[in-house]
Amino acid sequence: MGLVCSSREEMQKMKNLGSIGSSGRLSAEEYEDEDISKLAISTFQSKEEEIERKKMEVREKVELQLGRAEEETRRLAHIWEELEVLDDPMRKEVAMLRKKIDLANRDLKPLGLNYQKKEKECKEALEAFNEKNKEKAHLVATLVEMLTESERMRMKKLDELCKTIESLSLKP
Repeated sequence: MGLVCSSREEMQKMKNLGSIGSSGRLSAEEYEDEDISKLAISTFQSKEEEIERKKMEVREKVELQLGRAEEETRRLAHIWEELEVLDDPMRKEVAMLRKKIDLANRDLKPLGLNYQKKEKECKEALEAFNEKNKEKAHLVATLVEMLTESERMRMKKLDELCKTIESLSLKP
């Protein structure tokens, strides 16, 4: 299902808009286009919900890992203190592990910030999309209004011309 229409389809839609009768009824194609729009909106909303759910899962996982890393750092600091008191022969290995944990903590911080930045960009993109969608809806409504007014004016002019022709044909 492509959302991009060919120019031929666009011309047909314009003809259909221009040919809306005085009863104001829409053609089958317009109902189909409306159904496609509703389906696209529904699909977009479900994808947004899925993205939000996955975003929350990732956020929870990141927070869980950050909590674990902090707890491990505290535990290792405590162990480190005990090892210093004992003058353990594995002091160098513990120091190396502690440095690795500190590096992991430093690596986690920019990842968390990057995540927050991407989340903000996603929200801004969604807001921009919604704004453009509103603008499009307003423009379509204006177009329909203009076409309806144009049709009314043309019908009025045709009626006047018919009356003029009838009045000329009645004169001997």
